[in-house]
Amino acid sequence: MSTRSEVPPGVPSETRPEVRSFVPPERFDDPAAALARVQEIYNGSIAHLRDALQRFVDGATLGHVRACYPFVRVQTETFARADSRLSFGFVEGPGTYETTLTRPDLFARYYQEQFRLLLKNHGKQHVQIEVGLSSQPIPIHFSFAEHDHIEGNMSPERRAMMRDVFDLPNLAVMDDGIANGTCEPAPGEALPLSLFTGPRVDYSLQRLRHYTGTSPEYFQKFVLFTNYQFYIDEFVRLGHAIMSREPTDPDDGYIAFVEPGNRITRRAGQEAQAGDTLGAPPLRLPQMPGYHLIRADGAGISMVNIGVGPANAKTITDHVAVLRPHAWLMLGHCAGLRNTQQLGDYVLAHGYVREDHVLDEDLPLWVPIPALAEVQVAIEAAVAEVTQLTGPDLKRVLRTGTVASTDNRNWELLPQRTPERRFSQSRAVALDMESATIAANGFRFRVPYGTLLCVSDKPLHGEIKLPGMANQFYRDRVDQHLRIGIRALELLRQLGVDRLHSRKLRSFAEVAFQ
Repeated sequence: MSTRSEVPPGVPSETRPEVRSFVPPERFDDPAAALARVQEIYNGSIAHLRDALQRFVDGATLGHVRACYPFVRVQTETFARADSRLSFGFVEGPGTYETTLTRPDLFARYYQEQFRLLLKNHGKQHVQIEVGLSSQPIPIHFSFAEHDHIEGNMSPERRAMMRDVFDLPNLAVMDDGIANGTCEPAPGEALPLSLFTGPRVDYSLQRLRHYTGTSPEYFQKFVLFTNYQFYIDEFVRLGHAIMSREPTDPDDGYIAFVEPGNRITRRAGQEAQAGDTLGAPPLRLPQMPGYHLIRADGAGISMVNIGVGPANAKTITDHVAVLRPHAWLMLGHCAGLRNTQQLGDYVLAHGYVREDHVLDEDLPLWVPIPALAEVQVAIEAAVAEVTQLTGPDLKRVLRTGTVASTDNRNWELLPQRTPERRFSQSRAVALDMESATIAANGFRFRVPYGTLLCVSDKPLHGEIKLPGMANQFYRDRVDQHLRIGIRALELLRQLGVDRLHSRKLRSFAEVAFQ
């Protein structure tokens, strides 16, 4: 439904603004009812924009068209009656807290759970969930359906007119001030309820589709990052092997495997679903291709080849974070810095030297990035289970220590051996280019993180990568390393959300949403 504002006489009606009708706020004490209201408001706004866009593409002359995100608000005069061990699900104290929401189809389970926790931890007599239509416009680009490609149907001149008719993405409302702890609401302004607003989430959903070549809906709650295609090749082989057989383990639960281009392979014995045939192999792989081992509850495993370097590591984790994963792990290769290490040994990071620099403005270097006990225990248990090693034999191939990440791939060429001195002073045992970035962004975005690397060379000790040696090493180690990473995530899944999302990742002035 649209309303047309009053304009002076003589102005053609077709050029009058079209703004979606006001939707009065409504309060709920039932999470499902609150979610249904969010869905109703969002779907109405998207329908309004798509209808206007279609008329615009068909050549109609329109005034400015606008539709806004739904908001959710909580007001309380009391402190939470929450278990002190909880890390989320409650607001810090009396006040008004608010955020805008998007894609309730994609985040339905997540939103309803956040609503449930707020009502439970504060008590329905003290808090209700208020839902209404915000004043934050939805950019027209974020209203497109998955397979919409409207630009090809318009001339360049017509495309240029879009900014006069529709709201375009506004980066000023998409910053990470909330996550960075630098957001300072003005007097009388509501406090944040979640780390990410609707526009910020929509922006990342678009970026995920672009970078990984898969739709955000296929991303799972547990994520593996790697810097080598060898791991992806093995993950694809493993994914198809799982799909080819019917499950025998009750904890298996994988129902589909998705590859770039949204190509879907269903589990043996599962019926194909509508939309399975829409995917197609891309003409070329995207920059950071994503692959997804799907579970019905969304708690499967996604894997992304982030390529080389901390810039890529920050880029992808900036966007995956809006999906609120339960954990992400880095699996990759590293330079062993100790002479006692052997090629193929594993390094479980318990600290990081951050010489990546890409997060310096968002997360100061004086902020420590702690090891998370639950993740560390799961990774070590997975190494022991997959390698079948225990005690001294396990310690011989698995070293716990500090990992240094650098933004200089040719650090060995710097004069005066200054990097070597710093690595020695920091007690680093391994060096790579991505792990500290992924861990630091996990800390920044409250996503449990961990790192398990495999020593592929020892440049300080004369053992550098050579093509033949590297190929043999990859064949021998990649399969085992990947199976360890998958098993570690399965062990973390068994822990449950409450134990995974540690209070160590939450500040003392924290948002309520996980």
